[in-house]
Amino acid sequence: MTTPNKTPPGADPKQLERTGTVREIGSQAVWSLSSCKPGFGVDQLRDDNLETYWQSDGSQPHLVNIQFRRKTTVKTLCIYADYKSDESYTPSKISVRVGNNFHNLQEIRSRGWKRLSSKQDISCICLLQGELKAPSP
Repeated sequence: MTTPNKTPPGADPKQLERTGTVREIGSQAVWSLSSCKPGFGVDQLRDDNLETYWQSDGSQPHLVNIQFRRKTTVKTLCIYADYKSDESYTPSKISVRVGNNFHNLQEIRSRGWKRLSSKQDISCICLLQGELKAPSP
């Protein structure tokens, strides 16, 4: 998602999209996965259905690669994880890396993940705020 201004803390990403505060830009990217079980791939990862999900089918690390066709500023990244349903499959570490191509990716340092509450019974929505830029050399 990209935002024209700073996203209010604790805001629901879907509500912000409906009001025009943020814009979902994931459809402008090419998505790939390190592995997936049949029927549990990119389509399920991105379908906005909380009952479907990506399930890896290989050794760690499990990777989601999102490549934009041109240089794109991303200011907010939202990830849904439901520990109550997923238990041991919920990620214990999430690393976000940015770069100009796959070979020069650098892990970014953010202001941190924030847990958001929602009117739905969602266990955890994490939001990374701040422009996602690679650290200066």
